[in-house]
This record gives sequence, structure tokens and C-alpha cells, in this order.
Amino acid sequence: MKKIIIFIIALSGLLSCAKEGQPDELLSEDKMVEIMVDIHLAEGMASSLPVSYDSSKKLYPLFESRVFENHQVADTVYMESLEYYLRDTEKMEELYGRVIDSLNVKEKEGK
Repeated sequence: MKKIIIFIIALSGLLSCAKEGQPDELLSEDKMVEIMVDIHLAEGMASSLPVSYDSSKKLYPLFESRVFENHQVADTVYMESLEYYLRDTEKMEELYGRVIDSLNVKEKEGK
């Protein structure tokens, strides 16, 4: 989880130089949080399978594509929305706070 947060912060620094326009299909903050939660769960599932690291690396994209299918969102729309939200580090911290809270609730519920 810490690696992901560090990655997001580093990526936000790189993207701060990118163009400032809002994407045509910007996902709402609530939808972003839902998808990010499911992506982290998929990542955890792939890493916890009793298979080699190389195999789990190959399985993760399948899990990730399933997340996008379940949310009926194209991966490009998600990535463009993520890049947009990463430009505002305070907003991204807020979104990740919500993601972490949601993951903690799911963990307590045992889901």
C-alpha cells in the first residue's frame, strides 16, 4: 500500500507539467473511489494467489480489466480521470483517504 501511495505522489509530480484541461469523460470523485478500491482489491487478490510472482503479474491485468467491466468504464477513461485528479495533490490525497477508509471497512467486514 505504501508503494502505491509513493507511486501516486511521484506520478502526480510528473503529471503536474501536463496539460491542464479536464478530460471529456471525467469520472466523478465517488466513481473514482469505487474503482480505485476495487483495483486495490484486485491487486491484493493477484498478489495473494499461490502462484509465482511472474504468474501473478500476468493475472493482474485480467483482474483489472474485470474491474473496468464491472464498473462499465473504459480503462482509458479511468486513466485520463486519474491523471486529471493527480494534478491536484490535495484532491488526490482526499480520494486516497476515502479509498483507505473503504478498504479498512471492507477488511473489518471480512469481505
